Amino acid sequence: MKKVLLLVTVVCGLSVAAQAQTRTVKKKKVTTTRTTAAAKSSPTASTTTTKTATTTTTPKAAPVAATTTTTTRTSAALSPTQGKFSIGVEVGLPLGDAKNASNLIIGGSLKYEHPVAENVFITGSAGYSKFLNNEEAKAADYSFSAIPVKVGVKYFFDQGFYGEAQIGAAFLHESIGDNSGNATAFAYSPGIGYAFTPNFDIGVRYEGWSKNGTLSQVAARLAYSF
Repeated sequence: MKKVLLLVTVVCGLSVAAQAQTRTVKKKKVTTTRTTAAAKSSPTASTTTTKTATTTTTPKAAPVAATTTTTTRTSAALSPTQGKFSIGVEVGLPLGDAKNASNLIIGGSLKYEHPVAENVFITGSAGYSKFLNNEEAKAADYSFSAIPVKVGVKYFFDQGFYGEAQIGAAFLHESIGDNSGNATAFAYSPGIGYAFTPNFDIGVRYEGWSKNGTLSQVAARLAYSF
């Protein structure tokens, strides 16, 4: 009988211990679940995520792209992509022997430009130049004029600046009183210029006419293109 009671007591003790262990495990699971839920709903985690997203999506390259597009469009507008004519008025200062008869040269010209490569053009021009007589030339009834016809190359640098060189022939007419004569001289004219807009530009050049000596000038041309 004593053995039976002892056995029952042991079994009851083991049952109570097992139930206590089960309750401890359940409590741990509940605590873990609550901790995980609290971490997910934490304001700190939400704030960190928001800040990271904001920092990642900040644009920085847009202004550079806009500036590049504007510059490209400006250069393209000042350097035309098709042929065009221009008409210009010219004023020159005679150099060397030309100063003996004149203090100022006036004239005009018609020019055509045709693109052959990026920023590169071939040019052709024809004009008229009249030497305005000084007092000595007026007293001698002296007159001198020229019709230069030239071809050349024009190259546009950045922001509307360009360089140009032309060669050709100048048809000269000279008269003193009732005597007059004509001659043909070799003409050459290197120069530079600036295009303010696609339709207006100003150029400065040195121009020489060579035949048994050289007549030369420094001239400016204000032109309208169409």
